[in-house]
Amino acid sequence: MYYIIVLALLFVAELLYFRIADKCNIIDKPNERSSHTRITLRGGGIIFYFGALAYFLTNHGEYPWMMLALTLVTFISFVDDIRSTSQFTRLVFQFTAMGLMFYQWGLFSLSWFWIVPALIVCTGIINAYNFMDGINGITGGYSLVVLGALAYINQFVVSFVEQGFIYTVLLAVLVFCFFNFRKRAKCFAGDVGSVSIAFIVLFLLGKLIISTEDFSWIVLLAVYGVDSVLTVIHRIMLHENIGLPHRKHMYQLMANELKMPHVWVSTLYMLVQALIVAGYLLCEPAYGYVYLLGCIVVLSGGYICFMRKYFHLHLQR
Repeated sequence: MYYIIVLALLFVAELLYFRIADKCNIIDKPNERSSHTRITLRGGGIIFYFGALAYFLTNHGEYPWMMLALTLVTFISFVDDIRSTSQFTRLVFQFTAMGLMFYQWGLFSLSWFWIVPALIVCTGIINAYNFMDGINGITGGYSLVVLGALAYINQFVVSFVEQGFIYTVLLAVLVFCFFNFRKRAKCFAGDVGSVSIAFIVLFLLGKLIISTEDFSWIVLLAVYGVDSVLTVIHRIMLHENIGLPHRKHMYQLMANELKMPHVWVSTLYMLVQALIVAGYLLCEPAYGYVYLLGCIVVLSGGYICFMRKYFHLHLQR
């Protein structure tokens, strides 16, 4: 009954946000870098924050430092959706939020030699997750797979977090997918959505890695990770400013140059990540790093072959 009530409240909250966004003109207008052609409400992904908040308020303030950190990144990302903010300002908020999350994780007992690289890598992960949000369904669908895997791992493999937290966030993602995972999306996640769900996923993944002392769990983000890193490398090779928007991700070429429906591309990314997770869970724990390396090699090979065959279509546009 608790989850039914939460689900209903999240639906109401999303619909109320749509009315506010419509009145305040919080919209996404198509431009030359967009993968959509219709004016659509932006920021529907704020529901991810509301999901985490619902759990926090109904569970005696569980994970307070993480919740404060999530509030900071959600706030600055929402402001950025309304009016563009400087990259420096966003990074200040993100680094501060990361520090709070590290405190929640209990990382400050470690040397700065570990803290500084972790700060850079974790901030890079949430921004990479944000960059991958470009077509209908991809953020919501991919997050469903990752959160579903984390819920399974927490229930049947190793307990690392309160299961109710994952379930409540999953409900928020389902609500978002109802409005976004379709041919004509009612709303887009916006930076507020993609950054906040990335932060939540990173918090859970960090808890899992710390609990097991096994970094190979990063395989849960293998598909996004390979696409993001190789796209950055590709753009550096093209002498581009990697801080500027673009349409060179593999999923963007599928949607824009190959004209594949957005929901098909999003479903493909979901299925590949789900198969990778299933394979990881079936292999022996001792071979976790070998499996991770194998996945990276195979995904990278697929990315390179795809770009060699189809990237010329992007150059012709």
